[in-house]
Formats: sequence, structure tokens, C-alpha cells
Amino acid sequence: MLNQASDYSIYRQVVSQLMQGEEQLPSLPALTLDIRRALGDERVGLPALVRLIGRDPALSALLMKHACCALYRHAQAPRTLQEVIVLLGLAEVDRITMLHSIKSLFTLHSPAHKRLFVEVWQRLAFKAGTCAQLARLLGQVAPEHALLASLLSEVGTLAVLSAFKDEAAIPSSELYYKLCREYSKSLGVIVLKKWAVDEEYIGVIRQAGNWGFSTGHGLDLVDLINLALFHAIKQQNPQAELPPLVTLAAYRKLLPPLNGVSAEGELALLVEHQADIQAIAATLL
Repeated sequence: MLNQASDYSIYRQVVSQLMQGEEQLPSLPALTLDIRRALGDERVGLPALVRLIGRDPALSALLMKHACCALYRHAQAPRTLQEVIVLLGLAEVDRITMLHSIKSLFTLHSPAHKRLFVEVWQRLAFKAGTCAQLARLLGQVAPEHALLASLLSEVGTLAVLSAFKDEAAIPSSELYYKLCREYSKSLGVIVLKKWAVDEEYIGVIRQAGNWGFSTGHGLDLVDLINLALFHAIKQQNPQAELPPLVTLAAYRKLLPPLNGVSAEGELALLVEHQADIQAIAATLL
């Protein structure tokens, strides 16, 4: 394994190439772009959407999985892709299409990459599930919007891993997360600009992990992301150096009884809904 100084030297070179446009960053698949264009075109009817989405069996299965998950409470589960699309709505189908692309773009092929990717993706899924559940409980942001925003805020984390796809040496978890702390924000912004996503998601990347950041308004998307990130870090590493939850700007926007804190320094609200969080996260795995 390369020493840390060499790893950092190599990665700085990769980042420099990315900044200069010399390195190929992942692009959204052509089918994803076709589906998203169709979803935004009022002239495209439901049967045509069903046929188009049906060309991607993995996406179809993911849509069905989401329609049956804890975010959607309904008496009878949908049985066909058409029923799924009607239940979820076009905006949510668009979000899930993006979610599907995020995971598929960064799935790597060597066993060492896969092990690290699985570890990373499990953390991202827990964070996204936490963010969606918070949104559902607090009612300020649509849960589906919060879930996608949470995942998009970590695109740079996945891009860091993809930078090693041609290297014989795969970084240890410790070195990988150290690289993420240094480079994931800048890489995430580059990738999302390339994908031409809404500027709101890029703003989330810039403020994720900034515990003191506040827009000065009510609880918003960045607040949810930071509360979810705090709990995801704590869940992965209970000994992580984190500020007390009560000092976070996002926490200070919570009013009783929603701001109760457990003995472990977590939101009691989230502790009480762990089963729902895990159910949402399971739809991403």
C-alpha cells in the first residue's frame, strides 16, 4: 500500500485534472436523460412513460420498492409500473431516477472497490433515510426531496472513491475519509454542475457539515441535511469528534417537544423512529 504522502500527492494531481476538465467525470446515462426529459414533457402520456421506464428493469424495481416503503402509507400496494408512477407522481419518479443513476454510476468492479463502496453506500443510505424521516416528522420539506438532496450532497464522496479506479492501491477507510474531508465538496460541486441539477442541491453541498450555518429562516433543507449528517457520523463512529447536538444551528430551530435529546446525545425523535429510518434506508440498498 502506498504511504499517505504518496496517496495525497496522486490524488491532488487527479483533482487538478478534474478542475481543468482533463479527466472524464461520470455523466448521467442516456436513458436517465431520456426519462427525465419525458417526465418534464406534458406531451408524453403515461403509457409512453411506462414503456420508457420499463427499458430499465433495475429502475422499475427500485420504483416499486419505493412505492411500497415507509414513506408512502396506503392500504393497497401498487401492482404494476403504471400504478407505481401514478402513486409516486412524476416529480418523485424523477427524483428516484436520479437516485438510481447516482448509485449505478459509482458502482466499481474490483473487490477492494466494492468493499469500500458498500461501506460508504450503507452510511449514505442511513443518512438519507434519517433526512427523509426528519422531513416527514417535521413537515417543512417534502421527504422525497430531502432524501434525494441527502444523496446528492454526497456525490463528491463517491467521486473521491472513483478517482482510484485505475490505481492498484485502494485507500484504507481512514485515508479515504480523510481525502473526503479535503476534496469531496469541490468534486461534488463539479459533478452536480456537469449534471445541470438545481442550484439548491449545489448550495446544500457547500453547507453540509457547517454546523453553525443558518439561513435565519425556519427549518430548511440544509438544516435537515446537517441533522442527518450529524446522526450518520455518530452512528458510524460513536467516538467521532462532534460538537454537542444542542450547539448546532439546525437543532436550535427545533421547538419542544421535537427537540428532546437522548442520553446518547441524539434527537429522541430519531431514536423513536429507528425502524422507519431503517426501512427507508433499505430501499436504497
